[in-house]
Amino acid sequence: MKIKETPLKDCYIIEPTIFEDDRGYFFEKFNEKKFEELTGLNGHFVQDNISKSLYGVLRGLHLQKGDHAQAKLVSCLEGKVWDVAVDLREDSPTFGKWYGIELTAENKIQMYVPRGFGHGFSVLSETAVFTYKCDNFYNKESEGSVKFNDPDLNIDWKINEKDMLLSEKDLNAPSFKEKNF
Repeated sequence: MKIKETPLKDCYIIEPTIFEDDRGYFFEKFNEKKFEELTGLNGHFVQDNISKSLYGVLRGLHLQKGDHAQAKLVSCLEGKVWDVAVDLREDSPTFGKWYGIELTAENKIQMYVPRGFGHGFSVLSETAVFTYKCDNFYNKESEGSVKFNDPDLNIDWKINEKDMLLSEKDLNAPSFKEKNF
């Protein structure tokens, strides 16, 4: 497994070492000990979530706040997504910056999104199955969000806004300046 830094502080890309032969493939999806050695960050996860979405679905930007903040290790098990992390930690040198990467079933790349970040993804394939490993349990009262199309962030979601399928929650999310994080 290779771990690469992104331009955002504490946000990492994990590329697995894949062993392939005529029977298929094998790879180690995550190793807590290696992750902690290579990043210095806690890699203990307590909850796994999976979503299946259609082309054009945009989920985000979401986060958990306060004592229920979550770091996430995300990947795409089927299809293709454009995955985005936004640093919402006001004391961070990369506060207000975003980073995006294409995650696919084929490339098997994962992104580690630390606590204090907003996270979202758009579906670029006909369907996609997306997985999140979380280091803290979900708490509805601790939800935070930022408007997906906030002009201060200017995120390129890789799909036309007219093709986006959004939840009411995401359509009505507060702006970056409103600091619902």
